[in-house]
Amino acid sequence: MEIGAMVIAVAGVAGTLGAALLTQRGAARGKAREIELVRRHEVARENLQLRRTCYADLNREARQFTTALNQHLHTLRERRVEDADRVALDAAKDAFRDRYSEAQMVAPDPVLTLAAVVHHALTAVYGQVKRLERGAPDPGESMEAAGEAQQGVWEPLRVMRAAMRADLGVSGGESATAAPPARRT
Repeated sequence: MEIGAMVIAVAGVAGTLGAALLTQRGAARGKAREIELVRRHEVARENLQLRRTCYADLNREARQFTTALNQHLHTLRERRVEDADRVALDAAKDAFRDRYSEAQMVAPDPVLTLAAVVHHALTAVYGQVKRLERGAPDPGESMEAAGEAQQGVWEPLRVMRAAMRADLGVSGGESATAAPPARRT
């Protein structure tokens, strides 16, 4: 009987210790899962903030570049273009190019595809404006055509902005004031 009692006692102690070890191991796994979930949440939050900043900068610089092109066209009509005018236009172009480059590293494909449309539209207008400035327009290029092309950038810009807002989970549609009223340049 003493041996049976001893076996039962050893089994009881082993069971108690084993249960404690299993409980501790389960708790450690649970804590590791919790830490991993928190880490993933932090990474997702950081990525969202990175995209939000990138999108705000890209939208602002695209609008600034569009406005700078419009101002340059007005300058071409009103007076001789000076170095300060060229510097202002090129600064707007360079700022947009830098933001677009950042978006290429951050934005998901659907947003990047629309950003590329805006990029191509803006650089096409920029090329027209510079050729007009030099007095060497391509066939079919005129001040009127460049002005229409510049105004035509607002719609792809609105579509890009809507895609960026959707990617960020911003609710609500685009406002009626998304693009300025069409003006003849």
